Parts: sequence; C-alpha cells; structure tokens
Amino acid sequence: MSDSQVSSSASSSSSSFDDAASRPPNGVGNHTRAEGNHSPGFTPQTSRHWRDVFWLVIFLLHLIVVGMALGVFGLNRFREKDRLKIDRYTMPFLDNREGLTEDYWPLYAVAAGVGTALGWAWLLLLGSQANQMMKFSVHILTTYLAVISVLCFWWTQIFWGIAFAIGAALQFLYVISVIDRLPFTMLVLQKAVKMVWSLPEVMGVSCVFMVVMLSWLVLWSFGVAGIVALSIGDSGRWWLLVVFCVSLFWTGAVFCNIIHVIVSGMVFFVLYHGGRAEASMPPKPLLNSLRYAVTTSFGSICYGSLFTAAIRALRWKIRGVRSKIGNNECLLCCVDFLFHLVETLVRFFNKYAYVQIAVYGKNFNHSAKDAWELFQSTGVEALIAYDCSGAVLLMGTLLGGLISGTCAGVWTRIKHPDRVMMVGSTAMLIGMILVGLATVVVESAVTAIYICYAEDPSLVRRWDAEFFNKMSETLHQRLQHRSARARQVLTNRFDSQMQEAVPI
Repeated sequence: MSDSQVSSSASSSSSSFDDAASRPPNGVGNHTRAEGNHSPGFTPQTSRHWRDVFWLVIFLLHLIVVGMALGVFGLNRFREKDRLKIDRYTMPFLDNREGLTEDYWPLYAVAAGVGTALGWAWLLLLGSQANQMMKFSVHILTTYLAVISVLCFWWTQIFWGIAFAIGAALQFLYVISVIDRLPFTMLVLQKAVKMVWSLPEVMGVSCVFMVVMLSWLVLWSFGVAGIVALSIGDSGRWWLLVVFCVSLFWTGAVFCNIIHVIVSGMVFFVLYHGGRAEASMPPKPLLNSLRYAVTTSFGSICYGSLFTAAIRALRWKIRGVRSKIGNNECLLCCVDFLFHLVETLVRFFNKYAYVQIAVYGKNFNHSAKDAWELFQSTGVEALIAYDCSGAVLLMGTLLGGLISGTCAGVWTRIKHPDRVMMVGSTAMLIGMILVGLATVVVESAVTAIYICYAEDPSLVRRWDAEFFNKMSETLHQRLQHRSARARQVLTNRFDSQMQEAVPI
C-alpha cells in the first residue's frame, strides 16, 4: 500500500468518526416530533400473528417431558427406597445409598423461601432504597464470592473453592474496568426505578410470576431431591442435575422475559403517550401486553430466552477486557476478533428485541435486528455500550442466588455433609431465578427508555428534561471518545507501515 493510500484511508475513516461525534446526539434534529403528534414509526401493530411457533412447541414439549421425568425421579425415592424399581437400570453405577426424596426436598424449600423473600424485599424497597441496594450488590459480591471460596477450601471442596476464587477475581477485575461508568449507570437505574415506581401494577405482575415459578419449583425440587437420593455414583447424579438445571434456567429465563415484554411495553406506551392518564393511552395496556406475551409472542420469548443471557454476559466481559488493553496490538487483535464475533451475535440476540416484540409483535430475530440497527444508525449504541445497568442488576441477582445457596448449603452441611455442593449449587440457581423475576422490572424499564430515546428523543425529554440532557451529553462524549480512539489506531497503523516502507 502506498503512503498516499494509507493517508487517505486514515483521513476518511477519521472524518467519518468526527462527523458522528459532531452531529446532534442520536439524530435529535432528524426525527423529533411535536407534542401530541405521533410519528409513523411508532404505530404499534393492532392485529398480531403467531411468531416463532416452532420454539413455542419445543418449549411446551420440553416442559411436558421434563415434568414427567421429575415426577418419576421424585416418586422413586418418596417414602420408600426404589419405589419404581429404577435402581435395576443403574446397577453398573450402584453405590447403595439409602437416601429418600424427603431427606433433601426441605433443603430446596429453604432456598426457594429465601429467594422469594429477597425478591419481594427487593420490590418493596425499590422506591426508597434502590440506589443503595444496587451499590451494595456491586461492592459486596466480590467479597461474598471470596468468603464462599474460603469455606469451600475449609470443607475440602477444592474444585468449588478454585471456581469461586476465579469468580471473585473476575468480578473484581470487571468492577475495576467499569468503575468510571458506574455514576452514569446508577443515574439510568434511578430513572428506571422512578418509572417503575410510578407503575405499581408492573410490580404486581412480577409477584404473580414469582408465585407461578414457585409452583413449578415445587415439582422441580421434588424431582431433583429424588436425583440427589438416587442410587448412582456422583458423576451420574451431576450429569442429571446439569440437564435439569439447564431446563430450569430456560424456564426461568422465559418467565423473566415474559415480564420483560409486559413491563417494557407498558413503559414504552407511557412515554409515547406522555403519561398513563392521557386520553390517547390505549385501554388496559397491561392486560393487552400480558395477552400478547403469553399467546402470539410467546414463541419469540422462548426462542430469545435460550441464547440472550449467555451472549450478554460474554459481551460484558469482553468489553471490560477490551477497554483496559491499551496499546498491546497482539492482544488487542485477539480480543477484537472475539468482540466482533460477539457483536454479530448481539445483532440477532439482544434484550432490546423484547420492546419491539411488545410494541410491534415482530418475531425475535427481526426485532433484535431492527433494534440494533436503530441504535447503530442513531449512535445510541455508543451510549448502551457505556451503560452497565444490566451487569449491575445481574450482580444483584447473583448475590441473591448465592445467599439462597449458602442457606441451603449450611443446612445440608449439618444433615448430609457429603451432599453440600450438590444441593448448594442447584439451590443457588433457584434463588437467582426468583430474585431475577424481581430485578427484571427495572431492566425492562431501562430497555424501553433506550428504545424511546433512539426512536424519538423528545419522548424522554418530555418525561425528564434533566435526564435527557445528561444522556445527550454522555452520548456526545462517547462519540468523541470513539473518534479519538479510531484516529489513534489509524495513526499507529500508518506509522508502522511508514517504518516498514523506509529502506534499512
């Protein structure tokens, strides 16, 4: 490549970033609307079609099969050893245990009770202590993971001790890497809490789904308690527990995302119409959102729930590492490869799809793609990348799960010392899901606010002018930061190519 080509490439790329940084944030001048005039892009679908029906059928079949299997495993050891004569199929792995389902079932009841109490406490304190609760979750999680690691080593659970120690280290490094983003993140969460607190019925929805989830957990814990008591070796038990934990994770994610669709749709309509008391608000918006979420859009929710959480968690970790690499070109190249791979997945699997599903009734991939293209075309993607609200809420969810698992684990240590990690780890998942059903209402409000800001910034400005100004200011700073970083990368590449071109 000639020097002139490199120079022209650098100047053109740099100017494109400068244009993005200098234009009004997220196209404020391009698609604002007068008060009370609805832009065409906001017209929700009134007639809904069933979407992603294949995944709806798969999820329902999965529930039926898993439910039957849980019932069989639970009954096999309920009040009588090997009631259904399953042990004859496990003779090669037999370890002649005498445990019964009712020996372990109450331990899971403890985890469910603690998780429910934490979830309801989170909702009750949402209006007055939300900021303190979220700060507490961020700062205490590392310490809690480290303490559990020490306990595991003390109980000679070496593998789990190392696992929790690695988790504590990764959590500490992640918080350090995003410490400068936390003030803006807390502001976004405060405004989301303000919105949720003005809609008390959405918290009622969360409580109702907690009760529904508890009903499923009665059967799930019954079957899992039977597996823990089963007469097979530890490896066989662990494999069965992994399968049923994946099933519970998917089921819990579906329940959380049903709430996500209901709440985000409600928040969107409140911002769109200027308040819930406005005459233009559709009748019974909450009931309509609930009806769509459990009928025509249920397949899309089942589909997205399989992949979205894992991709989001991976993206947060890669972004945290990428922001602290500096000028190490080799490491930056490797991380950039992973980053662009994950960004491609995010284009088709992201939580903002649920707002599009709630409002427009699209299928999941179409909704995710449209939401991400909207953010990229308006520049709001830079603001979303800077915001860590999802990670902060996940920390609260993890902390709730760890507390639930610890309570169940301590009781298991007293009654069945050889089953501490088996019961404790599965109980932790129960606690995470129940607390997650509470925290998702705030995350739903955050996603709806960002979609509204990208679609029409005047919606957010009308709701909270001070918050709108802070969002616009932060977005402008992030676009300028990206422009400067792009210029630095291009300059470094240009300098290295110039050095290679100079003869020795």
